Amino acid sequence: MGIATHAKYFAPPAIDAAGRRNLIGLSQDELLEAITALGLEKFRAKQLWSWIYFHGVTDFENMTTLAKPVREKLAAHFMLERPTVTQDQKSEDGTRKWLLKMVDGQEIEAVHIPEIDRGALCVSSQVGCTLTCRFCHTGTQRLVRNLEASEIVMQVMLARDKLKEWPSTKDDRLLSNIVLMGMGEPLFNYENVAKAAKIIMNGDGIAISKRKITLSTSGVVPMIERCGNELDINLAVSLHAVTDELRDQIVPINRMYPIKELLKACREYPGISNARRVTFEYVMLKDVNDSPVDAKHLVKLLRGIPAKINLIPFNPWPGAPFECSDWKTIQKFGDIVNEAGYASPVRMPRGRDIMAACGQLKSQSIRLSSAERAAIDKIIAEKELSQGLEISRA
Repeated sequence: MGIATHAKYFAPPAIDAAGRRNLIGLSQDELLEAITALGLEKFRAKQLWSWIYFHGVTDFENMTTLAKPVREKLAAHFMLERPTVTQDQKSEDGTRKWLLKMVDGQEIEAVHIPEIDRGALCVSSQVGCTLTCRFCHTGTQRLVRNLEASEIVMQVMLARDKLKEWPSTKDDRLLSNIVLMGMGEPLFNYENVAKAAKIIMNGDGIAISKRKITLSTSGVVPMIERCGNELDINLAVSLHAVTDELRDQIVPINRMYPIKELLKACREYPGISNARRVTFEYVMLKDVNDSPVDAKHLVKLLRGIPAKINLIPFNPWPGAPFECSDWKTIQKFGDIVNEAGYASPVRMPRGRDIMAACGQLKSQSIRLSSAERAAIDKIIAEKELSQGLEISRA
């Protein structure tokens, strides 16, 4: 597809049958323009911003600092919509996955991964994906369209609704971090992702710090520097192989932007330092990319880049062409990387039982057959029984 976004990937306008416009996803300037066009005073825009993004209200009637005639006028012309929750699943480990339906009927998935006193929300940027990475379930779903900025922001707002974490000053919040690691390639939908990120980071609203937002890319090299310059958020790179020959096969975008170009962009990522490292994601595929030779080659490739390597046990899905490396192999791989001075936590599989783990997201609401579910459960059980490795929650 390249960097350009084809017109067919755009969503329909966020306007309902009554002609009301959804205010979610508008920038501060756009919100100001919308309310002044309605004949309201400019200061109303600041009030609205606070009610929408700081307090999380979903009904104009609850905006008690606005006079009743103003609330009625706003309700007649605007709405504060969230996506429809088609499915709400909770894993045995507390991970929660929402299947969300947008106004045009398209569906995406968002996942909340809780920790003791914090948690990350895995946010989608596209309906489907165009990259066809062979180990990723999302890659088996065709790209339908990009998500609008409003649809990205709404995932965060809906999670806050469900977790009861309004207003934005709430302490010990369970939604503390945002990871753009859900369905889609964020840098193929950069304009909408950037607009959404700026709304999420705004200190007068949702107020999630840029240091707590991570964008994961499969390697859209021309957009990496722009992302760093304009958003200054954390960068994660889906690497998964140490040679172009293998990466061409399992991460096809490598044919366009090979490893050398990708790592050059990472070395030059704005703001990179020993205190702020690039995270490299590396899914462990049995007998494919998990040998000690691969580990040593990885260390050599990353030399000079302030980096952390997340080792990801492969998460099974129906029809997957790979198996997960055994724990001893993962441990040996991690030891080699650690001894070279790189932190290499193994990402604990979360939400596997509801298909919410890394690489398992797919929005087509198809129920698994009992045979498919049994096959997945068997793989998970075998891995957990043979576990001899301490897995990090990082």
